[in-house]
Amino acid sequence: ERQRYPEETVNIIKSGFTGGLVGWMYGGLPAFYQARKAFIERSHGELFQNRADAVQSAHQAGLRSFLRYGWRWSWRVAAFVTIFNTVSTGLSVYRNKTTISNFASAGAFTGALFRMHLGLQGLAGGFVFGTVFGIPAGGLLMIMQQLAGETLQEKRNRERRELYEQKLAEWQSRLSVTEDLGQTENNAQGGPETTRTRES
Repeated sequence: ERQRYPEETVNIIKSGFTGGLVGWMYGGLPAFYQARKAFIERSHGELFQNRADAVQSAHQAGLRSFLRYGWRWSWRVAAFVTIFNTVSTGLSVYRNKTTISNFASAGAFTGALFRMHLGLQGLAGGFVFGTVFGIPAGGLLMIMQQLAGETLQEKRNRERRELYEQKLAEWQSRLSVTEDLGQTENNAQGGPETTRTRES
C-alpha cells in the first residue's frame, strides 16, 4: 500500500546480512591466525627471496584459510539468523504481539532444523539449544525495541491508523466533490425550467 517493503522484511534481510558478516569474522579470523602460525612453523627450512616474500606467503596462507573457514561459518550463521527472525516475526505478526514465547518457538524450530540431519537425538538437542538461545535473544530484542520508544507492533498499528485516516480523508474529499458536482448539475438543469415557468 505504501509502495515500499514492510519494515519487518527489511529487518530480516539486514539481520541475515549482519549475521553473515559476524559468522565470517568468527570463523575467519581464528583460521587466519592459525594458518599463518602453521605456515611459519612449517616453513623454517624453505628459502625465500627476502623477508617481504616470506611475510607475503604467510599472509596468503592466512587469507586462504580466512576465506575458506569464514565462508563456512558465514552462510550457516546467516541462514540461522534469517530463519530465526522469519519465524519469530511471522509469529509476532500473526499473533499481533511480541512475546518471549515467539522467540523461544523460533529458536526451537531453527535449532531442530539445523540438527535434524543427526537423527532424533540431534533433533531434540537442537530443539533444546534453540529454545535456550531464543529466550535471551528475544529478551534482548524486546529491550532494544522498548529503548527505541516504540515496538514494531505499536509502529505497525500507528501506521495502519494513519493510512486509514488518510484514505478516509481522501474518500470524504472525493465525496464532497461529487456532491458539489451534483448540486451544480441540479442548478444547471433547474435554471431553464424556472425561466420557462416565469415566461408562462
